Amino acid sequence: MVTSTPSTARFYALRLIPQQELLSALRDFIRLHGLHAAWISGCVGSLSEVAFRYAGREETTLLSGKFEVVSLIGTLEEGGEHLHLSVADKNGQMTGGHVMDGCLVRTTLELVIGELNDLSFNRQPCALSGYDELSVTPRHTQN
Repeated sequence: MVTSTPSTARFYALRLIPQQELLSALRDFIRLHGLHAAWISGCVGSLSEVAFRYAGREETTLLSGKFEVVSLIGTLEEGGEHLHLSVADKNGQMTGGHVMDGCLVRTTLELVIGELNDLSFNRQPCALSGYDELSVTPRHTQN
C-alpha cells in the first residue's frame, strides 16, 4: 500500500451541455484551473455516445443510444486521468468500464470536482501492473 499525507481540499461545480465530449471537456477544465490532484466527487446526467475499455481488453467499445450516468469516479491531473464510468440503458441494463475518448453528453452532465490542495498527482510506470499508475507527492508551493 502506498499512502500520502493528509490534505485540505476545495471543490468546483460544472455542467457539460449536449454534444460536449467528456474527456476533452474535463482535460480543458483541469488545464484552465491548473488542478494538480483532482478527483470526481459526484456526477449525474446522460450520454448519447459511450466509449469504454472493458477490463482486460485493449480495444475501445462504442455504444450509441440514451444512457443515464449511474457513476463516474476517478482521478485527474494535467498529465492524465484514470476514470471509470457506469451507465444504464433505456431498460435499466448497466455496463461500465474505463472511460475512453468519445463519450458525448446527451442532455446534461453535472459534475462536482474536488482538488487536494497540498498534493500533486502524476502517472508513473508500474512494473507490477504494466500500466502508468497514480503517484502522489507533496505539492511544493512558492511563497
